[in-house]
Amino acid sequence: MFQLGKTIVSEEIIEQDFVCNLSACKGACCIDGEAGAPVEDKETEILVDIYKDVKPFLRPEGIAVIEEHGAFVKGEDGEWETPLVNGSECAYVFFSDNGTAKCGIEEAYNAGEVAWKKPVSCHLYPVRVKEYTELVAVNYHKWEICDPACSLGESLKVPIYKFVKEALIRKFGEAWYLELEEVAKEHAKP
Repeated sequence: MFQLGKTIVSEEIIEQDFVCNLSACKGACCIDGEAGAPVEDKETEILVDIYKDVKPFLRPEGIAVIEEHGAFVKGEDGEWETPLVNGSECAYVFFSDNGTAKCGIEEAYNAGEVAWKKPVSCHLYPVRVKEYTELVAVNYHKWEICDPACSLGESLKVPIYKFVKEALIRKFGEAWYLELEEVAKEHAKP
């Protein structure tokens, strides 16, 4: 672990390689698990505001859950998260013709319908952020469904922090990311 400003960062972020391999995992991170994607307080309002523009990109099952429970829900841990269909699939997921889970919010963003890409927790994945009173923990979330992403990242020699560069800048700012790059360079020296 090392500290950058008010963040404590796991060395795995700079040591481990990772590149999403959707052809192998089919977007399993959006449909497996017991909880929705973490949503920050400020993102709850955004989800409500963009819902009407995102709705055409969603499945009927997702729409039904969102309209019954809301654009976001309080999880068992007391934190905000996206609602789930059937207790596992994110309500904002749709499936491509080949069965790959995709984000309806991101699809609406790519189509120019909304100006917000998706919850920052999704954009950061496999990085997970936990905010504490004084510090923010930045960790690598290892999940076996992402083993193909680890293999692809290793073959392409892309460390996690480079794979999620845009998301890290979105979350922490460009100056923070430049500091992270410097730490990674120093860490890589023999």
